[in-house]
Amino acid sequence: MKRMKIYIKSYGCSLNTSDSETMAGLLKQAGYKLVNKVEEADVVIVNTCIVKTPTETTVLKFIKKLIGKQIIIAGCMPQVTHYRSVLEKYSLVGTDNIKEIAYVVKETTNGNRVVLIDRNKIDRNKNKRLNLPKIRINKAIEIVPIAKGCLGDCSYCIVKQARGSLVSYKKDFIVSSVKKAIAEGVKEIWLTSQDCGAYGKDTGNSLPKLLKAILNIPGDFKVRLGMTNPNFVYEYLTDLIEIYKNEKIFKFLHVPVQSGSNEILKKMKRNYLVEDFRAIVQTFREEIPELTLATDIIVGFPGETDEQFKESLVLVQDVQPDVLNISRFFPRPGTIAEKMKCLPGGLIKDRSRQLTKTFGEISFERNKRWLGWQGNVIVDEIGKNGSYVGRNYAYKPVVLTTGEELIGKVIKVRVNDVGKHDLRGELL
Repeated sequence: MKRMKIYIKSYGCSLNTSDSETMAGLLKQAGYKLVNKVEEADVVIVNTCIVKTPTETTVLKFIKKLIGKQIIIAGCMPQVTHYRSVLEKYSLVGTDNIKEIAYVVKETTNGNRVVLIDRNKIDRNKNKRLNLPKIRINKAIEIVPIAKGCLGDCSYCIVKQARGSLVSYKKDFIVSSVKKAIAEGVKEIWLTSQDCGAYGKDTGNSLPKLLKAILNIPGDFKVRLGMTNPNFVYEYLTDLIEIYKNEKIFKFLHVPVQSGSNEILKKMKRNYLVEDFRAIVQTFREEIPELTLATDIIVGFPGETDEQFKESLVLVQDVQPDVLNISRFFPRPGTIAEKMKCLPGGLIKDRSRQLTKTFGEISFERNKRWLGWQGNVIVDEIGKNGSYVGRNYAYKPVVLTTGEELIGKVIKVRVNDVGKHDLRGELL
């Protein structure tokens, strides 16, 4: 009997990547063959992302090109009612139903359309999500979901419709997952969630308690904390700074400010002030000068005036982030902001270009500080043209050109050149 070949295409955040790894593990356990090329597949599982309109467009284009394949749509798109008519020909698997993926594949290949999009009530004491089999996409990295959903109610965000309210996973189960990964030789532990800062708010636990428990695990590894909203970083500021002095945590902090205008933040329904974000950056940089700061800005939010955009520009110039994710505002279905009057597309594009240019100059200057640096990096990525990318203790990407197989290795390097987005190094 022919073994069905399955290809999984994943879009979006690291939580989606983790879900894809779990689906792959379940399908392998069920006897299916996983392939790395879509052309070889009988069945294609598309793990979708809907956070931004351009990503949604890319996903839908990919689906339309899948001629002659049996198609299953997973991820956030099936969870949102708006997309059901577009996906009516395909089997659907919601974010809480991935444990049933083998059943969905079996039924789909037998000619039946399956729709599993119920938001299951999660039993935190069983925590089956973390106990499911998985196939690691990158042998150097373990992606560990610490929660699903969030506590926010941002006026522009569609993800709440897909992932729901906060459900934190039990600390002991998370720690066990990390221990298992370290025993298997993993070098990087990525903690992921819609908002890592909200962890434990529904259970009486907290992010600092979780981080301390993980950092107490013996072994040679580093932890990367995922996106954490400013209100929680501000709440835990003293604890987090002490935690970040531990050598086992990457000096990398992703705190999405979204706007430099308090008026716009209020319209976005964000639960902090620009002054809170500035205080976070100032305090962290004083205590940990080598911190890699990542943040996000949405340009062209409905009603954003020239002066309010300038506030975002000035904020970026003042805080000098190392990483800046710039998003042009697009109205997302079912959100409060969808009903607001949009700014002209040309104006939004101009603001995006202006901010991109400003940040490019900042990031290049920030990277120059690393010229001549020597130290260890964890090689965790295959780069372009046969290169590799290693991450130093501040999670700065160091591009390396070598003929050796380096993934998962810890090697000593020297930085001899820099670009806007990376450092370039040589092996020592």
